[in-house]
Amino acid sequence: MSGDAQEAAVDLVVAGAGGGLAGALRAAQAGLSVLVVDPDEQFLRGNNTSMSTAMVPGAGSRWQREAGIEDSPERFVADIAAKTHGTADPALAAALARISAPLVEWLADEAGLPLSLVTDFAYPGHSVHRLHTVEGRHGSTLLRHLYDRVRSAPGIDLLVPARLIDVERGAGGEVTGAVVEDPGGHRETIPTRAVLLATNGYGADRELVARHLPEIAAADYHGGQFSRGDGLRIGLRHGARAAYLDAYQGHAALARRSRTLVGWATIMHGAIMVDRDGRRFGDETTGYSEYAAALAARPEARGWIVLDRRIHDLCLPFTDFRQTVDAGALVWADDLDTLARRTGCDPAALKESIAGQAAQAGGSADRDAFGRTFFEEPLRAPYAAVEVIPALFHTQGGLAVDGDARVLTEDGSPVPGLFASGGAAHGISGHGAGGYLAGNGLLPALGLAWQAATALSHTHTHAERHEHS
Repeated sequence: MSGDAQEAAVDLVVAGAGGGLAGALRAAQAGLSVLVVDPDEQFLRGNNTSMSTAMVPGAGSRWQREAGIEDSPERFVADIAAKTHGTADPALAAALARISAPLVEWLADEAGLPLSLVTDFAYPGHSVHRLHTVEGRHGSTLLRHLYDRVRSAPGIDLLVPARLIDVERGAGGEVTGAVVEDPGGHRETIPTRAVLLATNGYGADRELVARHLPEIAAADYHGGQFSRGDGLRIGLRHGARAAYLDAYQGHAALARRSRTLVGWATIMHGAIMVDRDGRRFGDETTGYSEYAAALAARPEARGWIVLDRRIHDLCLPFTDFRQTVDAGALVWADDLDTLARRTGCDPAALKESIAGQAAQAGGSADRDAFGRTFFEEPLRAPYAAVEVIPALFHTQGGLAVDGDARVLTEDGSPVPGLFASGGAAHGISGHGAGGYLAGNGLLPALGLAWQAATALSHTHTHAERHEHS
């Protein structure tokens, strides 16, 4: 195997170099020895953390206080309950909401992330501005900062490429080793007292997707190629319970031509989505995740986001949107007849869609025919349109965990020394796609990894005290 791993036993093996790096760094800061393994040599750009828009919720953070925004974990939990119609795990939602502000402050102060609060538009479901991000609003920047800190931290080694394929357990059921395999098939057992499954979900396993997520199974998968359910399978093999396997984050704004993310900021600034014929088919502001299935159900499972120059300029802070523009995915026109011709939409249908947007934005209607209540301004020429297709970004169900990220068995007891985070763990998005809130991917990815390391360090400290007592 390549890498700089040591033969000696380590306190923690982290499987997955995405959000799991937060756990590795947190553990090392507590004096624990850590080994990170990942099968992807290109993990800095190839996993779901790096592909995200780097939005991390923090309810009650210092950035919110500086902006005069009143927020709390309780308000965040209420938003989660509202978005999921009460189907999210209340205990996990409360635990993640409680640590969300300490997490983002730790990311800034200890992990060196240059975070700022997003206040230029509101994401669906969040009742206040609570999302924090980095410049460029792209996960690759976030992950690079974490990686740089991990590489300079004493006590952390990386083994890449290497894939965790199993854990070994002692007579008492506790984790005693991590079985890793290199691309050539060579296996090695790393003695350890804890393993964090930070391997993401099962979005890259088409069989599992078809079984659990049939409504989105035909859509493009836009996530890490190694998100194959490894953590889920390992946990189930050792008696763990799975939960919310039907939950996922979809996205209705993947540009068809460039396969880049257009981003829902376009919608929240006043853009609309129409199907291939130019007809709107719902309230886009309900959320980009559930809208993926709505788009998938339209003719040929494709549509157009229609925007204007104002919205275009407002979305330029997003790296994903700039990449979409640079790829030439936007079609521009000085009038709607020309836009209809260039997109292949029915001119009458497209004009009707734009007229409905203008009526609501102009204040002549409280809500449009689909129930949408807010447009910033009417769309004005020149118009732009980008063809979009539905996509599956990542799954939101996995191994059942508690608030300390401990993997739970069918009877609710933890598997000693086994933790899970991110897509390997069950999330807080309820069932299906409709409960997904922006940040519901990164908060469990970073937060549960961070919390697992915190819990392990407390156990380690207690054990040391016991030994010396």
